[in-house]
Amino acid sequence: MFESKAGIILIAGLFMFALAFVVMGLLPWLIYLDKPEQTMEDLVAGGVTAEFVDLAERFPAQFKEHFPDGVTRGSYASALERGRDIYVAEGCWHCHSQQVRPVSNEDLRFGPVSHAREYHNVLQRPVLFGTRRVGPDLIREAARRSNDWHVAHFFDPVLVSPTSVMPTYPWLYDDEDYPNRDGMSLIAYVQWLGSWLPEYPYFQGEGPMGPTERSGDEVALARESEGS
Repeated sequence: MFESKAGIILIAGLFMFALAFVVMGLLPWLIYLDKPEQTMEDLVAGGVTAEFVDLAERFPAQFKEHFPDGVTRGSYASALERGRDIYVAEGCWHCHSQQVRPVSNEDLRFGPVSHAREYHNVLQRPVLFGTRRVGPDLIREAARRSNDWHVAHFFDPVLVSPTSVMPTYPWLYDDEDYPNRDGMSLIAYVQWLGSWLPEYPYFQGEGPMGPTERSGDEVALARESEGS
């Protein structure tokens, strides 16, 4: 059997499967085996993002109701955990990835290529690489768009993206159409994604802290791709 074409293909297939398991599974596990996973305390140790502060300023009454302690690291951690749970529960990961891959000029569209260390924290358990991209990758979403944009987008996506196939999420809003606790938490979580990088918030090199110097054509291409 093993001398036939089918046998050779079977052996080659088993070898490639084993190689992929070692390279993609075993080696990363061994590399980070002795490194402590980042806790929520570690993730918020550097302070809250400007976008979380902005939520408190734009919706003061609602924010005070949902986060009585105001803008603190504790309330921010609570919002991130709740927002991540909502992101998972609503199936956002079905249509949005959280991994910029080193192929197809993805760094032009979404920002710096993802690194394994970015996923070594409690909010990436399990990891949310996603299954496909109906919508854009979100791992560099922090500060890319305003809170107002996200408020409108979750309420009715076609208001800000006319060709969107994303459903509406009215249960993320109160009776007066202000974001409720779940809505604020989800926005806080999405606006956190990528905020740990030194390039934040200039992921595409368009600002003073951009990762690289890019030509006007490259920046235009990135923005055009982002809008597609």
